[in-house]
Amino acid sequence: MIKKTEEKVTKVKKVKKEVVVKTDTMMDRLINESANPPIVGDLVEGPVINIEKSAVYIDLAPFGTGIIFGREYLTARDIIKKINIGDVVAAKVVETDNKDGYIELSLKEARQALIWSEAETAINNKTTLELPIIEANKGGLIIQWQGISGFLPASQLKTEHYPRVADGDKDKILEELKKLVGTKISVSIISAIPKEGKLIFSEKTPETKDKEKIVGKYKVNDVIDGTVTGVVDFGVFVKLEDGLEGLVHISEIDWSLVEDPRALFKIGQKIKVKVIEIKEGKVSLSLKALKENPWVEASKKYKKDQEVEGVVIKFNKHGALASIEEGIAGLVHISEFGSEEKLRKSLALGNSYKFKITLFDVKEQKMALSFVGEKK
Repeated sequence: MIKKTEEKVTKVKKVKKEVVVKTDTMMDRLINESANPPIVGDLVEGPVINIEKSAVYIDLAPFGTGIIFGREYLTARDIIKKINIGDVVAAKVVETDNKDGYIELSLKEARQALIWSEAETAINNKTTLELPIIEANKGGLIIQWQGISGFLPASQLKTEHYPRVADGDKDKILEELKKLVGTKISVSIISAIPKEGKLIFSEKTPETKDKEKIVGKYKVNDVIDGTVTGVVDFGVFVKLEDGLEGLVHISEIDWSLVEDPRALFKIGQKIKVKVIEIKEGKVSLSLKALKENPWVEASKKYKKDQEVEGVVIKFNKHGALASIEEGIAGLVHISEFGSEEKLRKSLALGNSYKFKITLFDVKEQKMALSFVGEKK
């Protein structure tokens, strides 16, 4: 933000909004020559012509003289200590014509503008940064860059840093994340919102050529032997080989209802999985794709308006889920009973009842049921 010069700068440089200038330096990218007088919010540049006890004067010829004083002087004291007469500095216009005829400037706001512009450049260039972890919370890590604290969500951590907590206890996850505080981590900026002062980091991006090369070895429908490396609410992480991990989403674990993956899998467990999608370097896996689809066989046995017997296996906001056989379940809608209380009085979890099939869609694997018994 400060440059040495032996010649007096005779014109002001400004940044125009939404203009991209391809040059060699950050300042050149931010500041573009203009013949128009500066307005509030512009970044300007000029040589320091005088330094007083509580004010710094900058030549902004041909438009006048800029001044840094008052609150702006106090907030930028650390920067001002390093300034000498003749130094060319960049500042942000906060007032174009004060009562004394000066253009009021801010060094601090100029510095912030430069930092956020640098953040955008880092995003576009997918720049990797080595940054310190200063804090941890249940959602992820707090990282500091250029004096700004940013957030690294736990979901954006690489496999080796992701907290592998078998029971998914948030307090245990936090304890694992705290172990990283004080260390440095290689990350990239994936989002910058200057108005909100928000920076979001990722350890996963940019994707390395090695990762792309590994992923390229696999294709959809491949059946692979893998090792469970993590079990979470939404599924199971499976290591396919060093440097590559895939996810079996909870909906792809089994044809039957799965409520808690932790009850079925343990870290280190060897399992066979099928690749069902490869997208943007991510591999989606399935366990149920390796099993026979029960809906195909069910289509030969069931049809609409048929009476069947089912066991209530779950309640949700829509009603009760009743299992007709392994992997085949239908919804008994709450509207049939008028309220959740009445539904639970008529149907008990784990009990078997008679139902009538009101919808049977094999293609969409959907079944709707109506309670045949007496409603309480």
